Amino acid sequence: MRELGRRLAKLLRAGDLVMLSGELGAGKTTLTRGLGEGLGVRGAVTSPTFVIARVHPSLGSGPPLVHVDAYRLSGGLDDMEDLDLDVSLPDSVIVVEWGEGKVEELTDDRLQLRIDRAVGDTADEVRHVTLTGVGTRWAEADMSVLAG
Repeated sequence: MRELGRRLAKLLRAGDLVMLSGELGAGKTTLTRGLGEGLGVRGAVTSPTFVIARVHPSLGSGPPLVHVDAYRLSGGLDDMEDLDLDVSLPDSVIVVEWGEGKVEELTDDRLQLRIDRAVGDTADEVRHVTLTGVGTRWAEADMSVLAG
């Protein structure tokens, strides 16, 4: 998952919204860790479960990474309003775990990743990732960089 995150980072730019879904332990934060490495951001990318959101500034000229865990938020975008994601989005890459039904209104363009483990898989086993690009931004993106 981490390597996929590094490769995915090559496609990302300021203004991109990435939504991650999958059961607990599927690899959402591990993928985001790889994104952070690929984007060249400062600080270790860890699960923002208890702080809801973490901002990782860029060490270079790239965009900062805003990593959000919406698991504990019950409502839609209104519950997330205090996070000011609409303000951060134009200048940042925003990754939202558990964001279905909560952040879609932020932008017409988003990349949705669903991570699944086969029954019986352990933490180190293969994951199945489904990518769905929504909007013009992702219809025009060259996804070949993701091929391993």
